Amino acid sequence: MPYCISSEDVDEAYEHVNPCVTRTPVLTSTFFSTLSSRDVQFKCEAFQKTGSFKFRGATNATRMYIEGGGGTAVVTHSSGNHAQALALAGSMNDIPAHIIMPNNAPEAKRRAVEDTYKANVTICDPTKRQETADGVLASLDGAEFIQSSYTPARTRGSLPARAPAAWGDNVKIVLAEPEIVDDAKRSFESGELQGHEGGVAKPSVADGLKTTLGLNTFAIVKDLCDDIMTVSEKEVRPSNYECHGCDSNPTSPQILRCTKLVWERMKVMIEPSAGVGVGVLISDEFKEKYPADKYKRVGVVLCGGNVDVGKTIVKMQEMGL
Repeated sequence: MPYCISSEDVDEAYEHVNPCVTRTPVLTSTFFSTLSSRDVQFKCEAFQKTGSFKFRGATNATRMYIEGGGGTAVVTHSSGNHAQALALAGSMNDIPAHIIMPNNAPEAKRRAVEDTYKANVTICDPTKRQETADGVLASLDGAEFIQSSYTPARTRGSLPARAPAAWGDNVKIVLAEPEIVDDAKRSFESGELQGHEGGVAKPSVADGLKTTLGLNTFAIVKDLCDDIMTVSEKEVRPSNYECHGCDSNPTSPQILRCTKLVWERMKVMIEPSAGVGVGVLISDEFKEKYPADKYKRVGVVLCGGNVDVGKTIVKMQEMGL
């Protein structure tokens, strides 16, 4: 299957977004480097405009729409990060943004889309997002629907843009996703695109990672990804985990625990979706498959920081963190 993007497309996208995006920092952490026995570096997309890497793709898609002669409005459906990204991209380019959000979207993300970025928000049932979007599109002559896969699939979503830059014999690309919504891992292992079991995403604290892979992204995942690992909502701490003063519950939720560790040790406010990659980093599975003496340097993308702090802290407390 041909790829949806080429290296030339990535170069063109860079020209579109470079004047607009924040050049986010790469941070190191003595704590995580010691814990994993590696040189670990974190790309902090939580510091990007609108709080996630999604702003890059939304800006590129909006600029492509304008250059193609469009200019009426942009429309999307999203539970949060892409919604905020497109809302700001539309505002910066003087194009109205219409965002369809499910009624179970995090309140903090909904407020940001509507109040901060001044987008037109339509709330719908989670199962009727495309139907609702179609209705909005029909009412807007010449509007363009901008999918979040333009950004191009979740923490997996930014893979198509990153993969060409990472090509090399000594580079491994490992994707991370919640175990409870593991369609990417099942797709990768079977060689065929898989949806959610039962057709509906199960609840996960990593709400930004509940969407499924699309055909375009899956083609790149199959060819360029080396591995996909999952992180449980509740997972026994890795055998190499020794952290005096940290939580002592041996069955504490891995995703939230890793999110909390980043908050405390790096002073970076990430959302639980970004904590999934950190969970893979310190897992026994990663340690065994990619021994530190061979894979000494690891880069982890902290994909976003749009978190409802109050609700997340309550969840952490309920789970003994």
